[in-house]
Amino acid sequence: MVEMTDKELITITIDRYTDLQRIKKANGNHENSELDYLIKVTIAKLSSLGVNVEDITL
Repeated sequence: MVEMTDKELITITIDRYTDLQRIKKANGNHENSELDYLIKVTIAKLSSLGVNVEDITL
């Protein structure tokens, strides 16, 4: 099993967050509670890693 560095984990999580934001934007006004939940969880993970998501939020 290969372990990932904190930097790699942060990078992957940021990529996931930006992907989720792009999907939400593409959905327009369509309500998607699962997508909203995934975004909240990803924000919580990034915050626990010390990343300020305000700088990368659409």
